[in-house]
This record gives sequence, structure tokens and C-alpha cells, in this order.
Amino acid sequence: MAVWALGINHTTAPLDLRGRFAFAIDQVEPTLHALRSSLARRPEAAILSTCNRTEIYCAGEHSDIDTTIAWLAHSGGVAPALLRSHAYTLQDGQAARHAFRVAAGLDSMVLGEAQILGQMKDAVRVADQAGALGTTLNQLFQRSFAVAKEVRSSTEIGAHSISMAAAAVRLAGQLFEDLGKIKVLFVGAGEMIELAATHFAARNPKGIAIANRTLERGEKLAARFGGEVMRLADLPSRLHEFDAVISSTASTLPIIGLGAVERALKARKHRPMFMVDLAVPRDIEPEVKGLEDVYLYTVDDLAHVVQTGHANRQAAVAQAEVIIDAGVQSFLHWMDQRGAVPLIQQLNAQADEWRALELARARKLLAKGEDVDAVMEALSRGLTQKMLHGAMAELHAGDAAARERASTAIQHFFLRKER
Repeated sequence: MAVWALGINHTTAPLDLRGRFAFAIDQVEPTLHALRSSLARRPEAAILSTCNRTEIYCAGEHSDIDTTIAWLAHSGGVAPALLRSHAYTLQDGQAARHAFRVAAGLDSMVLGEAQILGQMKDAVRVADQAGALGTTLNQLFQRSFAVAKEVRSSTEIGAHSISMAAAAVRLAGQLFEDLGKIKVLFVGAGEMIELAATHFAARNPKGIAIANRTLERGEKLAARFGGEVMRLADLPSRLHEFDAVISSTASTLPIIGLGAVERALKARKHRPMFMVDLAVPRDIEPEVKGLEDVYLYTVDDLAHVVQTGHANRQAAVAQAEVIIDAGVQSFLHWMDQRGAVPLIQQLNAQADEWRALELARARKLLAKGEDVDAVMEALSRGLTQKMLHGAMAELHAGDAAARERASTAIQHFFLRKER
């Protein structure tokens, strides 16, 4: 059995390329079906897709990285060579180590962040629902969750982490003298927006509004923060009302265009606007960044901010790597044992067949009134002869070298002393 992984993330690929391979959670199941259909023998598969990464994990009889790259490149509409130049491919122990590091927050833009663990669990749940998760990948992910839990409970890896949401508040505080005097618009109502709204609400802004495709979910989030809700369709006409705009939706196309922002700035008499685009693909057209009175940040722009305190966590990283090493070795040992399972099953089946034959013979003899001790003696002798027949045959067959190899093996398996 082989395990392989293919991925791109915030360190290997630019934002716009990552956007081509971003899958919303409701897209993952049909995407998994398409992926498995394109690969030989339909391997186990799971897809992890976040704002910072898209990763495919597979398990099958033989690794098929090249076909996996070709399929993903085609799904994103790029040449396989381009994808390969920005991707990482990992096999067996390296794939396991990477999964464990991702789950523990060691491979994140925000070192030690906990959100990725929930996203991995969602990816595993969807893969399971799609029927794409088998024994091997299930073991890989369950062990990654256990390693992540041990890392978080045994080290201080997340003690000083700064989330994307906290970084956005910090940047806004650098632009506006008093966050209590600004109005903030959140576009979307998912987990990232909920986290961002929580951080901004703690600074008691003048007003909060939630713009979402479905009003019901937007109303629920707005009520939590004492804000108002609005339809996405109303966003262009009301954009000028807000000093800060934080957007994170699953839209495949930008929902805030250059023209809308230009009109908003004109209505604001060019008072500055702070904008954060946390979506992949982008929610805000990149040309907006060129406007004089707009301060637009993407997830990649926040990288420098969230790394504050990075040095303080390096000792914890070293501790975490030790835990991960142990987890990888345990998984590889399990994989090795899995390779022997068919032989173990064959041995058990053969032994059961011999046992059944000898028991049937013994019952017939007892039914005929034979002496019980004699029957038991015959039973034990019959089983012993069946078990030793193959070994005896090898000792008397083949050339001298073959008999020597057989002799060494037989001594190891039959004559070793119990410790």
C-alpha cells in the first residue's frame, strides 16, 4: 500500500494560482468522485482546501502522483508543468509527516493556529461521506488528529499565535486613530467572518453590518454583534457608508469591483477605506489596491503581521517535531504490518482447514467407539504432521544452498526459545 500527497500552499504558490484550485466544502464530494475516476483502481482520497492551501491525499496499491498532478492541473485550467513548479509531492512517511504538521499548525501562515484542525476534520468527514475514505487514510488522519492534540496539550505552540482576524484589527488600528469611531462591513457569514467580527466587536466600533447571500445566516450573525444585515445586491450602493470592509465568501468571482469602490470613495470625499480580502479566490478585484485612498490587504499581505512572536515559539516547534517524529514512525510501522495482513489471513485459513479436518476425523472415531486417549493422540499427531509437512519437504528438496536457507528459516520459526 502506498500513500501520496500533492499540494500547493501560501509558501509555494501565489494567491491567484491558489484561487484556481480552491474548492468550497460543497464542491469537495463531486470533486473527489471525479478525481478517483481519473486514477487507476479508484484509490482512497481526501481533499483539504482552505484559503492558504489545497492538498490531495491518496492511498492505493501503487503511487500515482503524475496522474494526480495532471488531473488537478486540468481542473484548474493550467498546464501540468506550471502546477508542478508550484506544488509539493510527498510519499509514505513524508506524506504522513506533512499531514501531522498541518494538523498541529506547524505548516500554517499563523504558526500554531487551531482553525486548520477543524478544516481537516471537515475534509475527512466529507471524504467519508463520499465513500472515498478507506482504512489507510482513515488511520493517517485519525493519527494526525491525535498528534495535533498532543502537540497542543504538551507544548506552547499556540500560546502567542496571532490570527488573521487579530492581524486585521491590528492593521486597522494603524490606519484609524480610534476604532470606536468607524463603521465596519463584513461580507460573508462563515467561520472566518465570524472570527473577524468577534475581534472587531471587542473594539466597540460605531457600527457593524453583515452582507450575505442568505439573509437568515447573516441575521443570526448580525444579532450576535448588535449589527444590521444587508443583501449582497445592496452592497455597491451602500459601500461608501463603511470605513472598513472585511470580506470572505466562497464566490468564484470578485463581488466587490473596482468601479464600486471608486464610486464609494467619491461619495466619501476620499476619506480612506480599509479593506481586507480573506477569500481565495479573491472577493475584491486586485486593481482596487491601486486606488490612492484604499488600503487593501489579502491573506498573503497579512503574512508579515501574523509572524510577530514567531521567534518565541521556536522552542515549542522543536518539541512538537519530536512528537510528530514518533507519530510518523508509529504510522509507518502500522503500514508495514498492513502489508503482512494477506499472508496472516492465508496462514489462519490454512490452520483452520487443518483443524477442521482433524476434528472431523476425531469425531468419526469417537462415534465408532474408539478409545478417547487414542483418538486424542491421533488428533495431535495429525495436526503436528500437517504443520511440519512443508518444513520437512523443504529440508529434503532442492540443492544444498536451498536446503541451508530452509534450515536457517526453520530453526528461526520452529526452534527458537520463548523469551
